[in-house]
Amino acid sequence: MVAVADKVAVVTGGRRGLGAALVDELLERGARKVYSTARSPYVDGRSAVVTAQLEVQSAESVTAFARVATDAEIVFNNAGVLLPSALLAGDLEDAIETFNVNVFGPLRIARAFAPVLAANGGGAFVNMHSVLSWLAGSGAYGASKAAAWSVTNSLRLELAPQNTQVVGVHAGFIDTDMVSAIERPKATPPEVAVRIVDGLEAGEVEVLADDVTAKVKAALSGPVEDLTFTATA
Repeated sequence: MVAVADKVAVVTGGRRGLGAALVDELLERGARKVYSTARSPYVDGRSAVVTAQLEVQSAESVTAFARVATDAEIVFNNAGVLLPSALLAGDLEDAIETFNVNVFGPLRIARAFAPVLAANGGGAFVNMHSVLSWLAGSGAYGASKAAAWSVTNSLRLELAPQNTQVVGVHAGFIDTDMVSAIERPKATPPEVAVRIVDGLEAGEVEVLADDVTAKVKAALSGPVEDLTFTATA
């Protein structure tokens, strides 16, 4: 259980979408400082926000950032990519990039920041997954989110001895640029951000950020064919 008030947090992919909503929510709850990262430099005029350029595909970039954010106590692995890549017919390079960002990106962050969190009392990692962690479909993106879920669960065991809380977040469609072309009901970024931080502060290990995700999780014991997903369904 980690309270946000007076803490120092990192939000990867914090420039827009859910990441920006998480930065706002953390500040609203009294975070002392928030490092907000993006692939390219940008400016945030709020004194409590420190922006940083970060490429999660690069071990060198991640390591350099961890040397700067040595006071971090909570890390939100929010940066992600959605590329339209079917596993068989799609471009293999798209699939490789999808896994490099969505799976190995959070793992690079965890490896770099685990010692930082340990030195600062334990803290927490919060990793963004998806309802697609449990559903068949959406090509490499869905597969990457299933892999990220597994990585998070294993990290939870490995980080328990240093008193680091590890939270996995599952969500359906969130109204961001990433899925703007998909016509389906969507939760707003602020709604999801509230649920995520509520779960973190309540000591939860898993956050189901919307009703769709809760229904899918409840169906996991049913026939596997019930867990097939298409973006246009």
